[in-house]
Amino acid sequence: MSAFDVRDIMEAARPVAGYAAPQPGETGAVSRPKALSPLVLCGSVRMLEGAAILTIGAALYALMLHGHTQASAVYAAAILFVPLATVGLAQAAGAYRLQAMRAFGQSAIRALAAWTLTFLLLSAALVLAKFADQTSRLWLGTYYGVGLAALLGGRVALSRFVEAQTRAGRFDRRTAIVGGGAAGEALIAALEAQAETGISIVGVFDDRNDDRSTEFVAGYPKLGNVDDLVAYARTHRVDLIVFTIPITAETRILQMLAKLWVLPIDIRLSAHAAKLRLRPRSYSYLGSVPVLDVFDKPIADWDVVVKAVFDRCVALLALLALSPIMIAVALAVRFTSRGPVLFRQKRHGFNNELIEVYKFRSMYTDLCDATGDKMVTKGDRRVTPVGRFIRKTSLDELPQLFNVLKGDLSLVGPRPHALQSKAANMLFDQVVDGYFARHRVKPGITGWAQINGWRGETDTPEKLQRRVEHDLHYIENWSVLFDLQILLTTPFALLKTENAY
Repeated sequence: MSAFDVRDIMEAARPVAGYAAPQPGETGAVSRPKALSPLVLCGSVRMLEGAAILTIGAALYALMLHGHTQASAVYAAAILFVPLATVGLAQAAGAYRLQAMRAFGQSAIRALAAWTLTFLLLSAALVLAKFADQTSRLWLGTYYGVGLAALLGGRVALSRFVEAQTRAGRFDRRTAIVGGGAAGEALIAALEAQAETGISIVGVFDDRNDDRSTEFVAGYPKLGNVDDLVAYARTHRVDLIVFTIPITAETRILQMLAKLWVLPIDIRLSAHAAKLRLRPRSYSYLGSVPVLDVFDKPIADWDVVVKAVFDRCVALLALLALSPIMIAVALAVRFTSRGPVLFRQKRHGFNNELIEVYKFRSMYTDLCDATGDKMVTKGDRRVTPVGRFIRKTSLDELPQLFNVLKGDLSLVGPRPHALQSKAANMLFDQVVDGYFARHRVKPGITGWAQINGWRGETDTPEKLQRRVEHDLHYIENWSVLFDLQILLTTPFALLKTENAY
């Protein structure tokens, strides 16, 4: 975030009247289709084409020349050069832009040019280095032909895929405009005047009365005020929010951001009609429309892929390593009290979606609290003897590794709380301003708050406040190394059991 500070937003949240926080029963189910990241797609195509070209070269060498040539080092260098040069030249030619991949003609011409130029450069290098006589022309010609056929065939399939996904709107950034009037109309007109912005406007939201904000803005309906936008974004896919309000209206913007910053959505401030002119580098752009960055979605594009792969790989390894302990805990739960081994509980996940979290059952079946209405306290009679041990050691959380494999949880993130969790007899979101900002990322089995001692009972507002502060710090500073640090520290943090009952 660059234009406003989180502390300014949370301070502005206090005087805002009429803001209804999402209720525990709201599912926040995201409407389909889900978005595809053009950045991830283009990067994946680069890697797949490079790997395919490398494989073809190596396979042809093994089939045609292995054991029949002394110049294996020359061939190895050529096999490495071809994919690197092809991908580099195709990148320079714009072959990995989404617009080019959508149209087979453009894509094929650029791929053909990159492929042909690569072999011309390779041939020239072999001649200049005096390795031409040691290199099989049949292998070179076959590599060129087979590789070209594979590239063009792949581009046919790619163009059909991209076109189908484009028609489904999966590459569009579904955008809500905040603020109508002349400024809203000007922004919409500027966006629609461009052929390829990737922006799909879902509607306009404005807090002003109808006499100052019409029912339609540039043909798009006014769907409500900012409170309605929060509810809309919980049940529909929204990727981007753009304010058309002048930057000079700082108080009004801060009051709106106090409601919107809890959403996992990019938020921008339009500079299209602003009189203030900054250096071009100060802006980001929607096509050619300048905007100021206010909030970024915390984990997006390749970060999503990296975190998902990291989570699932580590979770699978952890399940294999911890399976004897999990079997022992399951048997202990099963044979020391009646009822199921696992306890399933609805909790809020990413963007307030309801998820079902698994735990080893630690309470007597007839005393289980599915909504978490009553906090577990020291000596709580609802907890079984085995349950008391597995809660103190957090062994009851191990089945959540299956939630990680399902994609409901991450290994590391803000802990998901029960729907009716309370501090000082008030729901968590009533105690801490911006509480739902924790849900801008997937919840986790462990987190920054937990390893810093903020686990277990949250019987006072101060304890909850500290937990939320640590969660927000994690979200704003996420990295794979940060996740790894938290995972490695967690076993030592579990030795401190004074707050776990």
